[in-house]
Amino acid sequence: MHIELFFKLRQAQIPVSITELLTLLDALQNRVAALDINDFYYLTRAALVKDERYYDRFDQVFGAHFSGQEALFEALFGEVPLEWLHKQAELELSAEEKARIEALGGWEKLMQTLRRRLEEQREQHHGGKKWIGTGGTSPFGAYGYNPEGIRIGQDRTRNRRAVKVWDKREYRNLDDSVQLGTRNIKLALRKLRRFAREGAAEELDLNDTINSTARNAGLLDIKMVPERHNAVKVLLFLDVGGSMDYHVRTCEELFSAARSEFKHLEYFYFHNFVYEHVWQNNVRRHSERISTEQVIRTYSADHRLIFVGDASMSPYEIMVAGGAIEHWNEEPGAVWLGRLLTAYPRAIWLNPEPQAQWGYTQSIELTAKLMDKRMYPLTLAGLDEGIKTLKRAH
Repeated sequence: MHIELFFKLRQAQIPVSITELLTLLDALQNRVAALDINDFYYLTRAALVKDERYYDRFDQVFGAHFSGQEALFEALFGEVPLEWLHKQAELELSAEEKARIEALGGWEKLMQTLRRRLEEQREQHHGGKKWIGTGGTSPFGAYGYNPEGIRIGQDRTRNRRAVKVWDKREYRNLDDSVQLGTRNIKLALRKLRRFAREGAAEELDLNDTINSTARNAGLLDIKMVPERHNAVKVLLFLDVGGSMDYHVRTCEELFSAARSEFKHLEYFYFHNFVYEHVWQNNVRRHSERISTEQVIRTYSADHRLIFVGDASMSPYEIMVAGGAIEHWNEEPGAVWLGRLLTAYPRAIWLNPEPQAQWGYTQSIELTAKLMDKRMYPLTLAGLDEGIKTLKRAH
């Protein structure tokens, strides 16, 4: 049975070896996991899979090999009624119905119309297409749908169509102590590290000591050198809030790995796109803002610049003054991104959205173009490609 599982894992291109199989068989013979199916699963995975990126593939092979688990899940959980999964106050439309709903016609038209609605509206409206309300196709309100709108009174994103958010939102800082799943990210980031010797000569240079002692007729001649330090400097810009809430875990793993791998690391938060200010504490992001110009003046051009964000937003947030979703920006986000790229030419953008979906989002294509195509998926393979780009002079 275990031999057959071993060959199935090999067929699934999971790199398992005979040594690892023998380790598993030895553990089973010593009754490490004898009676509990969960213990057996974790023992098998620990013995055979040494790279976290293959965990999902292992689960599929393991489940198919030990048949019957699908029937077990159906017996335990049954079928969840669809009505349990939808809030009754939300508007649900088909793709065809959504396609028939037209936007007002641009940024200026949207803002002018909102101003008129605020002046004219005197009572609540729900399910309509004009007034500020809920569950309708109006560009203004909550729990409805419009290709371009201003979200008012909704706790989180639904269709990712809002070009501005009326309500104040609070974001939590990313946890830099997260350890689960960070090992492979650390290995990828480690490829960027470059060591230089700095400080006082207090570390033994064994090779030079041996050579010098030999040249000195066997008399001990100790040679010391400065300690080796990680010389790579990184500026990490992290998108938080909104649609990035879906990617918090992945970003926390990256953040945790980066904090442990780079001695010279500075990090900043932004929302959706970079503008005239960033921040380092999401709790005090309104009171302790940091000027983007100050960042450029403070950190030297030898820093590597890494943006992390899904780049999924209204194109107005990138290309239009005043297009920022939460404040009035005097200059377009594209201008500020250009300034950062000029100051730090060795830069990449890591996107947690699946790469296959990038072509369907205009803002992702705009951001990738501004980045000179240096946008990579936030996967281990994408991180490897991004690190190679940062190592090259741009």
